[in-house]
Amino acid sequence: MTGQSPRPKGRRPGDSGTKEQILDAARDLFADVGFERATIRAIATKASVDPALVHHYFGTKDELLVAALQLPVDPAVLFAGIGTEEGNGRGAGETVVRRVLALWDDTDTRAPLLALLRTAVSHERAAAALGELFANTLLAQMATLADRDDASLRAALVGSHIGGLVLGRYVLRLPPLAGAAPDDIAGMVGPVLDHYLSGDLARPAL
Repeated sequence: MTGQSPRPKGRRPGDSGTKEQILDAARDLFADVGFERATIRAIATKASVDPALVHHYFGTKDELLVAALQLPVDPAVLFAGIGTEEGNGRGAGETVVRRVLALWDDTDTRAPLLALLRTAVSHERAAAALGELFANTLLAQMATLADRDDASLRAALVGSHIGGLVLGRYVLRLPPLAGAAPDDIAGMVGPVLDHYLSGDLARPAL
């Protein structure tokens, strides 16, 4: 019998899963049950890996959250050119709505976005990440379009309306909003966003 090299023991790289599988599992559970209830063990089970492998790649659950919150798209690209293509910002609101709905209607990007939104409701770090994302992308672009002394407030109103729209359509799935055509939604919500950007926001007389 000829001698043979002993077979290596232990887990070979990739045998029990990959970092991306763990991230996908984390995003799914964060979206389904929230950050607090999504344990490392549950994430590992969903990813078909040993919990030790999750700790090896990501450390703590908070560090895993940070990695899982990376968006599948570049927000700067998503909102680039809004206002210039419509001409002086007119009709920018409808463009914003169309792009946001197209992003969320894409099944490849919806899961990580849902995880971010749902986790932000119950976790301070996720909420801060979402707020920073909005401030550096959509709100910054909208403030430029407003070009007024109260531009930051106007941009925040746009952001809050978009946030409410996403929550109602994709998380709460309010009928008939959840099943409405994107063109119909954009046509109705767009003018409201335009009013936030350029309309009269004066307080009514008491």
